[in-house]
Amino acid sequence: TQSTWGVLLIGILCTSVLTSVLQSYICQSVIPITYPSICAVNITDFHHQIIMGKTNDSTAMINGEKRNGSAVGESAGNVVLKKRLSLFSGIALIVGNVVGSGIFISPKGVLRESGSIGLSLIIWLFSGIFSMLGIICYAELGTSIVKSGGEYTYIKETFGYELPAFLASFVYLIILTPTAIVIISLTFATYILQPFFTDCDEPPRELRILFATLCFTILTFINGASIKFATRVQAIFMVAKLSALTIIIVTGIVEICKGNTVNFQNSFEGSTTSAGAIALACYSGLFAYEGWNSLNFVVEEMDNQRRNLPIANVVSMIIVTLVYLLTIVAYFTAMTKVEMLASPAVAITFADRLLGVMNWVIPVSVALSCFGAVNGCIFAYARCFFVAARDGNLPPFFGFINVKRYTPLPALIFNMLLCCVMVMFTNIEDLINYFSFAVWLMIGASVAGMIFLRFRDPDLPRPIRIPLAIPVIFVLLCTFLVVLSLYEAPQDCGIGAALVLMGVPVYFICVYWRDKWPAFLGDVNDWFTRFIQKLTVSVPQKTD
Repeated sequence: TQSTWGVLLIGILCTSVLTSVLQSYICQSVIPITYPSICAVNITDFHHQIIMGKTNDSTAMINGEKRNGSAVGESAGNVVLKKRLSLFSGIALIVGNVVGSGIFISPKGVLRESGSIGLSLIIWLFSGIFSMLGIICYAELGTSIVKSGGEYTYIKETFGYELPAFLASFVYLIILTPTAIVIISLTFATYILQPFFTDCDEPPRELRILFATLCFTILTFINGASIKFATRVQAIFMVAKLSALTIIIVTGIVEICKGNTVNFQNSFEGSTTSAGAIALACYSGLFAYEGWNSLNFVVEEMDNQRRNLPIANVVSMIIVTLVYLLTIVAYFTAMTKVEMLASPAVAITFADRLLGVMNWVIPVSVALSCFGAVNGCIFAYARCFFVAARDGNLPPFFGFINVKRYTPLPALIFNMLLCCVMVMFTNIEDLINYFSFAVWLMIGASVAGMIFLRFRDPDLPRPIRIPLAIPVIFVLLCTFLVVLSLYEAPQDCGIGAALVLMGVPVYFICVYWRDKWPAFLGDVNDWFTRFIQKLTVSVPQKTD
């Protein structure tokens, strides 16, 4: 109804505005700088110098003001994203992003396409190995190109072309990041509200939207207020979701010890022989592993990157692969193939059958898992926008850092506002389907760039140098996934490609021809940049 939607819209806007105000209030309350002082820098010149790599401490002087015996300008000139990610934080970020709601709710796509329990387990293992190949390649990329930004950075640094890198940041900024956050937040809302709506198939959509909005606005506040707090939240919720999966695994092991192995007899019976069906099963399995590249979006903030990044990548993927395989095996101790395919939420069916009065643990665990996954998405992908702005490929305020909290506050708030818009759409899942091929295209291009870099710059320091066969195999597999997407869903891929290509005129108008803008547009841009800087009490990052 109109009144319901009106109340809902007011709630979303109030939540968003309140979060933004709290962000600015907290950041301003801890650093007494007046707005005119923040604005004293010539922003246009400052960003031009950043883009051209000519920044120095004197450029960052903010009106020459003194504070606590030192120049405010010196403090502002040294505002950078701090290295506050430990090895454990890196593992928590990857595991938290990969293990979302899928393994709890619908690990059925692989089974449906493969046709048998035995073949489905092999495909789950293959998907883990495939993801391991990718994360090893990203370990070399992240230790040889020590810059945050993920695919955007790797495409730009290896091939040297601005347009493809801009399109990567454009896709992440406008579509992939906000839609992923919204979908996971809606799942969180569904499971956190379900106990209060036992007579309904699912809670009212309006209420789910409101709770989803609360989820990502609260987590935006946490990420803007403190990087350390955000990483602790990620670690806590990673432990929570792994604990829930451990309950499932241990229960499954107990059932196997009791002799409940009937579903594993003749486990390959009914296996498909269709290459297309096997390929689709692999695609479904790989979808469950998405997010393994998230740590490479925040490389600059990791302590001792050249040691911790490779270890975190490999250890996290081993954890995820083992947990996934053992969880799927545990599910089959309680359900037949037909029962699993018919279940709307596999983990909840498992809990109802084997956990008795403790079956409430799984819905709560799904909600906690989603909450942690949203936090990881917000933390990691905001850095893509930050780095693209720092390079001059997005509006400059995306590259600002709060002067006290050392967080990319403008990028975080803008992403939150986009999510508030996206959460109102009913068919948001379709956007993810449209861009699935683009994700694998960007990942494959990044690893192909690594191969290209081996020949273009053989003397580049590489703390890790993997055998060339690994990236070659991975690129071939990524190519196969892109071709498969084009073959199986040409319409979805066509829509996705058209939306990606919309970024081409945006690039030429807003980036390539920026110096040819009319004077009044430059003035508007400067005014808005100063406004965002005052609102978030932020300055551009110092670059050497």
